[in-house]
Amino acid sequence: MKFAKWVFLIAGIYGVLAVAPMYFSEDQIARDYPPAITHPEYFYGFAGVTLAWQIAFLVIASNPGRFRMMMLPAIVEKLSYGVAVLFLYSRQRVAALIMGSAVIDLVFGLLFALAFWRTPKA
Repeated sequence: MKFAKWVFLIAGIYGVLAVAPMYFSEDQIARDYPPAITHPEYFYGFAGVTLAWQIAFLVIASNPGRFRMMMLPAIVEKLSYGVAVLFLYSRQRVAALIMGSAVIDLVFGLLFALAFWRTPKA
């Protein structure tokens, strides 16, 4: 369970540090990746749901055996973004820079699956 604890702790801390600044970067994103965000409710909704998942990862890290079943939707959370970006990139619909975040999510998704497999049932 030590492996799962570290994987989810690192993922949660990394995620909070990566996602929280989104709340203050709408204007910067509009400048770097035009056009401007036209539906801020989707942008801030995405940021909020994503931040909530980072907190869930920290909760899982606190007791991986107890929260083992929460690892399954955590895997889906990571792989759904990574796979979607890979698909969009193959169609030239996202910038190469976005691939970095997708690869990180895919790696965490695989680590989450390994953590699930290695964590005994409670």
